[in-house]
Amino acid sequence: MRDSKQDILHFWFSETEPVQWFQKNPDFDQSIRDRFRLTYTMARDGVCDNWSSDADGCLALCLVLDQFPRNMFRDSAEAFATDEKALKTARLAIMRGFDQILPVIKRRFLYLPFEHSESMDDQNRAVELFATMRDDDPLGYEYALRHRDVIERFGRFPHRNAVLGRESTADELIYLSQPGAGF
Repeated sequence: MRDSKQDILHFWFSETEPVQWFQKNPDFDQSIRDRFRLTYTMARDGVCDNWSSDADGCLALCLVLDQFPRNMFRDSAEAFATDEKALKTARLAIMRGFDQILPVIKRRFLYLPFEHSESMDDQNRAVELFATMRDDDPLGYEYALRHRDVIERFGRFPHRNAVLGRESTADELIYLSQPGAGF
């Protein structure tokens, strides 16, 4: 049986700590795979599209389609397979004003699909969105700027090249050799 949107939100915002969200941790990745793989598959296949009728549902979909795959399928192309669907959900949520009724800690996960996009327009939108929370989430704004700068420089995220079967340019290889390159 698939998890409900409330199960997903409870897991992410109550059972885990923010420090776990963006760190590489094989045990955490495995726990998400074990618990949410079926829900991810169903969301990917459109079974959960009806969740997008409210703020919590859009947020849960963005988590399942944008964040969870980055854990479940780390270091593989599948980590990015549902980025477009997550971005579509995020756009819908913002169009409906759902982001404005969520606290900052949750709202950021509606904005991350823009930051994860390799489109310059989406990157500029991410910076605009994170700027609205800059006082409450200065680190989120800083990361939005860093992501945009990478896309502006390379037109893509070089750290994805290997798993996506893309050849890195000489400039990208120099960038990737630097400490802190990639995200």
